[in-house]
Amino acid sequence: MNSLLPAPLSVLTVPAFNDNYLWLIHDGVHAAVVDPGDAAPILAALRQHQLVLTAILLTHHHADHTGGVPALLQQYAVPVFGPQRDGIATVTHPLAEGDTVEVPGLPLRLAVLDVPGHTRGHIAYVRRDGEAWLFCGDTLFAGGCGRLFEGTPAQMAASLDKLAALPADTQVFCAHEYTLSNLRFAQAVEPGNPALQARITSDSRKRDRGEPTVPSTMAMERNTNPFLRYAEPQIAAQLVAAGKLQGGEPPVAVFAALRLWKNTF
Repeated sequence: MNSLLPAPLSVLTVPAFNDNYLWLIHDGVHAAVVDPGDAAPILAALRQHQLVLTAILLTHHHADHTGGVPALLQQYAVPVFGPQRDGIATVTHPLAEGDTVEVPGLPLRLAVLDVPGHTRGHIAYVRRDGEAWLFCGDTLFAGGCGRLFEGTPAQMAASLDKLAALPADTQVFCAHEYTLSNLRFAQAVEPGNPALQARITSDSRKRDRGEPTVPSTMAMERNTNPFLRYAEPQIAAQLVAAGKLQGGEPPVAVFAALRLWKNTF
């Protein structure tokens, strides 16, 4: 008897530029792309895997996340989902927190979260049915977080707290291979964290083999990412020891000092 169950979904890693990851979510037939900064590698992956593009999902307006959209639309007349407050001209379906995306052609439902900080209108997509997935653009990185180009430290801290509250087994699909650089900073901030030392060893071996360190998991980020751990007393103490704080500041000031230190680390 033929099964009526939909084909399982997979996420294909498509490298682009020097360190970007573009994500193709597919069921073996149809695919949706997340943050296609460059069309060429996406078109090549679609041909290689014999997939038909059915949707484009954007997290924020930066060119390395949106630059490939016009060329993809020349090949595929598909909807473009994206943040309603980030000024992206190609978006046909503007989104904000509380919205849900039923991805065309795929058995995939994504919840939308507002995660401002890196940009004012940055959003993230969360899959809760089946495997838990997070597509977070440049808000949360493996071992780090995005720069504050448009938002405030308070906004970014709140956005990261929101993501950190997702289930521990959530797979974190961020948009860049910055992990080892981020972990070197994390080691300076929290040198006594054994989970961090184990992660540095594991992720260094992955890079030595030419493998991506992404996706990570939310459990891993909560245990090792200083930008999710900024309320930990030992991190504040390290910032004081490094001359970045006086001591006694509120957590959001610790977060702000942490991000400023990373900017010049």
